[in-house]
Order: sequence, then structure tokens, then C-alpha cells
Amino acid sequence: MTIDANHYDVIVAPVITEKATVASEYNKVVFKVARKATKPQIKEAIEKLFDVKVKNVNTLVRKGKTRVFRGRLGSHSDTKRAVVTLEEGHRIDVTTGL
Repeated sequence: MTIDANHYDVIVAPVITEKATVASEYNKVVFKVARKATKPQIKEAIEKLFDVKVKNVNTLVRKGKTRVFRGRLGSHSDTKRAVVTLEEGHRIDVTTGL
């Protein structure tokens, strides 16, 4: 099994939130992914990097919020997230690094 360097460009970071932790009980893992990443690219990257079998990939684009800091208007950038459902018997521990 060869790991392509592009797989690291597709998967940006795991999402560690209370909601993502609850989803992990249902065999789901949440990742921040590149904005231009497609579902097949995300599935291939997860399978190669973590050596697991992916059942389903759902994506969403989280719009950045507008904020005021010291009287200046700014905004957080939009992020794309992927909710990856794994096959039974497969697990990803996101607390450990790659």
C-alpha cells in the first residue's frame, strides 16, 4: 500500500468537538478537508492514510462568521468538513497523530 502525498493535502485536520465525539459512537469521524476535495478523493485518502474501510462520506461547507475586532470588520474563512462513516469493525482514533 502506497500513500500518496496528495492524500495529506485532501485531509486538513480532524474535528474535535462535542458533537464529533458523540458521532464517533456511531462509527462516524469528522474531518476538515480541502475546499476542492470531492467525496471520492476524501474516501480514498481516509482509506489509504488510516487503513480502514469507508462506508459513506457526507460533506458540508461551513460558512465563515463575520466578526468585529477593535472596531475593524473581519471574517473567518469558510471551511469544508467531511463526516466519514466507517464500516463495522473499523475505527479511527483521532487523538493520535499520523
